[in-house]
Amino acid sequence: MNLHAIYHRQKSNYCYAYKKDEIHIRIRAAKGDLSKVVLVYGDKYELHKKTKELEMKLACSDKDFDYFTAIVNPPNNRLSYYFVLESNNKKYFYTEWGVLNEVLEDEIHLHFFNYPYAHEIDIHKVPEWVKDSIFYQIFPERFNNGDKSIDPEGVEEWGGVPQRHNYFGGDLKGIMEKLIYLEELGVNAIYFTPIFEANTNHKYDTTDYMKIDPHFGDKEILKELVKEAHKRGIKVILDAVFNHCGYLFTPFQDVVKRGEDSPYYNWFHINKWPLEKNPPSYEAFAFEYHMPKLNTQNPEVKEYILNVAKYWIEEADIDGWRLDVANEVDHEFWREFRKVVKEAKADAYIVGEIWHNSLPWLMGDQFDSTMNYPFTGACMQYFAYNNANHKEFTELINNTMMRYTRQVNEVMFNMVDSHDTSRFLNKCGGDIRKLRLAVAFTLTYVGTPCIYYGTEIGMDGGEDPDCRRTMEWDRSKWNIELFDFFKALIQLRKEYKALRRGSFEWIETNNDVIGYIREMEEERILVLMNNNEAEKNISFIINGESYFDLLENKEIKLDSSEAEINLGSYEFKMFSL
Repeated sequence: MNLHAIYHRQKSNYCYAYKKDEIHIRIRAAKGDLSKVVLVYGDKYELHKKTKELEMKLACSDKDFDYFTAIVNPPNNRLSYYFVLESNNKKYFYTEWGVLNEVLEDEIHLHFFNYPYAHEIDIHKVPEWVKDSIFYQIFPERFNNGDKSIDPEGVEEWGGVPQRHNYFGGDLKGIMEKLIYLEELGVNAIYFTPIFEANTNHKYDTTDYMKIDPHFGDKEILKELVKEAHKRGIKVILDAVFNHCGYLFTPFQDVVKRGEDSPYYNWFHINKWPLEKNPPSYEAFAFEYHMPKLNTQNPEVKEYILNVAKYWIEEADIDGWRLDVANEVDHEFWREFRKVVKEAKADAYIVGEIWHNSLPWLMGDQFDSTMNYPFTGACMQYFAYNNANHKEFTELINNTMMRYTRQVNEVMFNMVDSHDTSRFLNKCGGDIRKLRLAVAFTLTYVGTPCIYYGTEIGMDGGEDPDCRRTMEWDRSKWNIELFDFFKALIQLRKEYKALRRGSFEWIETNNDVIGYIREMEEERILVLMNNNEAEKNISFIINGESYFDLLENKEIKLDSSEAEINLGSYEFKMFSL
């Protein structure tokens, strides 16, 4: 047995409270190493005389490891436990002291694992509405121009080539005019990239956090937009850029002019005076002089930003925040941020922009979720580039899932492209079939899917700024078949609770086809995908006389208990069993 691969840690993603009376336990082992894992558990004050045993389930595997899981009800809100491992017909015991050949009853209290007490306040509670949401990401400057009177100087013709510094006049009124389109598509939540006053088209260089950029509109337009969205059952979250500000942010300009005499000098990380731009003599986002980094440990900065976060929730009734460059801001600030935001609106959604494993931010004291770029990467490797086979893809996805708790996975922000990546269709070499499969996976997988504006109609685009083209509103230029595909899948996700909140389990197809089942209450949905040029035939056992094809909207009768399914080139099918 590979002892170095055995891993467990209490009060982490390997042991956490999902609910007050439900604790989830995981243990990791080398792939194929353990034949059986038994969890021995009880109340720490009674473990010497009263324990229970539960065989753990092999939930999934990644490239190197197996993950066993169990769900237990802690007696008296306390849980003490250890593991019995079986490998090559030998039995071992795993406690805080490591892997042992035996466990002595009179000393087990010294080294069993502990979840000391399940406090309600310690449980990570995520917003319930997010589990049922399909987000739509809008880059406001490129979505729709609804008020030409506020266009920036030198605005270019809609449909032109996006450059680093050009403008096309998109605004909040234009977005409001297109809410009817979002209703038609079926999405029920919007994520806006920044809308506060700034000097660029992307607005990630904020100059005034309390003011809507005048080229987008004003506070009253935002309030009306949110109100109209809410009438249609659409939630709205805004982008918060609190890691850094813009060069023309008033406090920074005071430092530029007055140096150490400025009361704002310590609002920033100044390394040298007088200030230099190339390279900046102060800390800045990605060495960009026009984006000086804020000192969020400074009490005045902290107070200012927390007031901003609270203000827009209370003033405009927004439903949450997406946090830019979230991993470069101190954890203590985010802990206070969460308290302020949740006090302002208890079910506000907090999602951080982090491109790597985000567990330190996702244990309930900071964010609800992060933008799931590891998920994006797995989809890119499998669907777009064909650099992974179906087994490797499932292992990549399993790895991302095992990084987090169940409640986090249920609201992870899943997308195949965004304003910071090339369009997925571009990655697919323009092959719509591959895009369809990636979208189908996103809309039937665990978590909260997000559609980047225009992906649903077949918009293309390379890396930034090409991925930020203007939205195409001429329907004759749309891929209508793709648009209808999006609408159909969105409707199915909204109709079937299992696709939003159900369990997720891979099924073995043995034919280079991915298959999985989403199940909840009376609903059981089977999804099959053939990411190959060649046709594939799949057979599986059905308990019943028929099953229902959700895409074709028809019942299929069975002559026997075994169903035979043919999957064409890059085809996706979904059945209700």
